[in-house]
Amino acid sequence: MDSFEFESGQILENVNVEYGVSGIPKYDENGNIVNAIVYCPNLYGGRSILAKHHDLIRNQDFDKNEFFFINIFSLGVPGSCSPSTTGLKYNFPSYTFKDRVNFKRQFLAEKFNIKNCLGLIGEGFGGFEVFTWACEYPDDMEFIIVLNSSFKTYAHRYIFVKCAESIIESSEDFYTDNYSSSFSMLSVALFRLLFAGYFPTNVVENLSNDEIDALMEDYVDDGLFIDIHDFKSRNDCMLKFDVEDKLHNVKAKSLILGVEGYLFFNPQKDTLPLADLINDSKVIVFPSKTENYYDEEDYSDMGFEIISFLKQFKNKKS
Repeated sequence: MDSFEFESGQILENVNVEYGVSGIPKYDENGNIVNAIVYCPNLYGGRSILAKHHDLIRNQDFDKNEFFFINIFSLGVPGSCSPSTTGLKYNFPSYTFKDRVNFKRQFLAEKFNIKNCLGLIGEGFGGFEVFTWACEYPDDMEFIIVLNSSFKTYAHRYIFVKCAESIIESSEDFYTDNYSSSFSMLSVALFRLLFAGYFPTNVVENLSNDEIDALMEDYVDDGLFIDIHDFKSRNDCMLKFDVEDKLHNVKAKSLILGVEGYLFFNPQKDTLPLADLINDSKVIVFPSKTENYYDEEDYSDMGFEIISFLKQFKNKKS
């Protein structure tokens, strides 16, 4: 995009946006795309529920081209405009979830002439974007699907974010222009902290300390590929996140799904209350089926709920 203006009034020029599409767009008589679904992924796409089950979700009883899926890398994420890719590092403008939503809305309008999409799907961190979008611009979409996410930063999540903030600010090298080996040490500390929320609590409780050490180091190794400046900008954004008082604005038909047993998201507080806070919503919490660290969580039940929900929006007239 030629430029993007933040809520703060700061403007960046020549803004990169990375995106991917699948499916075939359908158009109305005015040339507008009517079957676009915007996907907002979690921080780690490779560990994403939907990334693992796209074939199930898109192909089970579906023509895979029934919908036009658009995945836009968010503001602050490498590939799109971020502290690391712009070279601005700690000088990158502070952004909010509304900024991240506006970034995607502007790109959709400029690239695809899309002002209203059929739906939004988001999980984890991406779910924060979906809730913000549906609250701030309730007429933009017909439905939302949110998985393992929340509507505000509080409790354990707030503690995690504040601890991460303290770890980063403990470095005397963070606000310097030269690379420092201490950044790797920061990443190790941060991802050891975040590892606490990676497995269901019942799995962690059955691991020996040696097993925890080995699994934690694998997790940390992945984290070393994430730039510390990108991490901090997202962390700062999460500190400010709270749309609880705006949820009454949501007009979209909503499917909210959660899984029990994880520390970072608490379905009792993050998921179930949404049945009363969002009109026309279906809220389901699934038990975790994972018993061992080498087992992947079985999200097939969740996948079939998503398929059933999407069937209502098939055959959008073109």
